[in-house]
Amino acid sequence: MGAVLWQRGRGAGMAELSGGSEAVAVALWPPGEAPPAFQYSPESVAGADGELDPSEVTFPGCSCRSRSCAAPACPCLSRGHSYSSLGLLLAQQQQQQQPQPFSRPVFECNSLCCCGEGCQNRLVQRGLQLRLQVFRTPHKGWGVRALQPIPEGSFVCEYAGEVLGFAEAQRRIQAQSPQEPNYIIAVREHLHDGRVMETFVDPTRIGNVGRFLNHSCEPNLVMVPVRVDSMVPKLALFAAADIAAGEELTYDYSGRFRNVPGASRERKAPEEENSLRKPCYCGSRTCASFLPWDSSLFSTPASSL
Repeated sequence: MGAVLWQRGRGAGMAELSGGSEAVAVALWPPGEAPPAFQYSPESVAGADGELDPSEVTFPGCSCRSRSCAAPACPCLSRGHSYSSLGLLLAQQQQQQQPQPFSRPVFECNSLCCCGEGCQNRLVQRGLQLRLQVFRTPHKGWGVRALQPIPEGSFVCEYAGEVLGFAEAQRRIQAQSPQEPNYIIAVREHLHDGRVMETFVDPTRIGNVGRFLNHSCEPNLVMVPVRVDSMVPKLALFAAADIAAGEELTYDYSGRFRNVPGASRERKAPEEENSLRKPCYCGSRTCASFLPWDSSLFSTPASSL
């Protein structure tokens, strides 16, 4: 889908952030205020470096002819976790304080599959289905809140932007001034053979509602990499608990989730690193004082070997 400049919607003075590109309007509050201009895209696009194209179709489709695919017959569901186990996995995660709810990846049925659009294994690819509002917060700039109750385990939105290679992600973050907000997220997945797969998404110039989500050390969302057509994942955010209408939506920028009170979240950072880090204003009882920070994106080529 093409990116569009966000624009003010018609009627009752309500601003609509997505320019009509989402199935559900993204509200903006308060009236008369707006974030800096950017291109709105409901899903991730290839970055300027052209290293990765998230729209490329490389996975084979399933031959399931049923109304909805089921394991173990469907090869897509057999590749990893299914959404039917999401509630159980979230419950286990909260009990064990594990960093990720999925030990294996999620593969949705894709554009080459024979199953229908109503298949239960097509969820994130349908895009935004909930009423959300981007709003001005007292201390954290812009944020996102729910305009309706969201049950635990529901898909909320994607964190969409430009998909970059490491070199371009590093170049961009090092070119930023300390006063500029950093939207680039680095997701690292540990594969069964010991390799680590990195995905860098930058919604600074092109992005969706997910770019306005704030960090919390006790978040109500959890990020899950979901693959549809290729190995480039969609960074999908799911409700980690029941969320009330009006509640701000947050996730942990580090990928952790609901850390044990008093536990050390990170190694002790040198003073030069702390000078680059931004304070955290989440206000939770386990607040780490600083926003998560990825030192690898600031390292020189020689020191990153």
